[in-house]
Amino acid sequence: MGIKYAMLFSITITILLSLLILIPSLQNGSKFHTINHSDHHLLTQQKPYPVSFAYLISASKGDVDRLVRILTAVYHPANYYLLHLDREARPEEHHHLYQSISSHPTFARFGNVWIVQKSNLVTYRGPTMLTTTLHAISMLLRTCQWDWFINLSASDYPLITQDDLIVAFSNLPRDLNFVQHTSRLGWKIKKRAKPIMLDPALSETNKTEIIWLTQNRTVPTAFKLFTGSAWTVLSRSFAEYFIVGWDNLPRTLLLYYANFVSSPEGYFQTLICNSREYRNTTVNHDLHYIMWDTPPKQHPLNLGIKDYRKMVLSGRVFARKFKKNDPVLDKIDKELLRRKGLQFTFGGWCYEDEKKMCTNSPSKGAIGVLKPGAGSRRLRSLLTKIASGKNFRQRQCK
Repeated sequence: MGIKYAMLFSITITILLSLLILIPSLQNGSKFHTINHSDHHLLTQQKPYPVSFAYLISASKGDVDRLVRILTAVYHPANYYLLHLDREARPEEHHHLYQSISSHPTFARFGNVWIVQKSNLVTYRGPTMLTTTLHAISMLLRTCQWDWFINLSASDYPLITQDDLIVAFSNLPRDLNFVQHTSRLGWKIKKRAKPIMLDPALSETNKTEIIWLTQNRTVPTAFKLFTGSAWTVLSRSFAEYFIVGWDNLPRTLLLYYANFVSSPEGYFQTLICNSREYRNTTVNHDLHYIMWDTPPKQHPLNLGIKDYRKMVLSGRVFARKFKKNDPVLDKIDKELLRRKGLQFTFGGWCYEDEKKMCTNSPSKGAIGVLKPGAGSRRLRSLLTKIASGKNFRQRQCK
């Protein structure tokens, strides 16, 4: 009876949670701090850039400085940015983040950076990271027009400029989804698929360890399980499908993954590969450079100076994980992003001819102008390899 009660409780909480994910997309934008300005409304109406991206950047307690650093590294007026700081962070940290964003004149001018006001508790290996992502996507769908959604953490860092990214993606079909995936679960069947866990953060105000039930469950037969990277680039069409679409598969899988260990590494993979409409839109890649132990452990290895050349030659858009203020980040800033400190990454919208760098005043550049560099060529080469020809179709949902 105890197990049945626990499972019933978990399902009830998940149903309520799925409703909460959808509600913000139907209400006004009162769930995040925002600084609006008419310049951004004008920018949206004119659409001077070929594509745009919506970012969710998540951070844990103690990570505000890293969050601000990666934000300035990936910032561009063409894009949209939603910042989530774990509710576990101290009030002073939340205030520090708000002050850092609200006092920045460029963010105020374009009004395309928001902070989740009522942030969530995010439990390690629990489903709360997934629900936070779904919540963010629902808000971004309602608030602004974009082509792809990207989720990052404060431990990530870009390897190319946003001008590079925009130009490289400008000729791609808008329905492509970059979701690294495989149906070969291996050890994850025993360690992830069969165990049943409950995440107290779904119903409690304080973070505690996840609860393990003594009884295991069988591998599902109504759908095929897939696993992969938690870091994705999702199309707007696919996002609308699982947030506001009529198909019940997204909600069915959300209920299932509420009790799944490390659900962000399986939900989107299983969803897209079991969807007839979207399974052929998958590019089996997460566009991240990540180093793992052999065999892989729970966490990737920290990257450093020794990994710099491999990161650059990989053609990837992002890399992870980095320690706070690791010297390799300064090298990336100087040689790949062409910026110093918290200056913006080099781009046509803010560059200064004399310095060949971006100023933090966009008046020096020109809105709509793109200045791609070597990073765009490296990424285009990678995209040609993974998103076209036999390599594209043969690696879909296998």
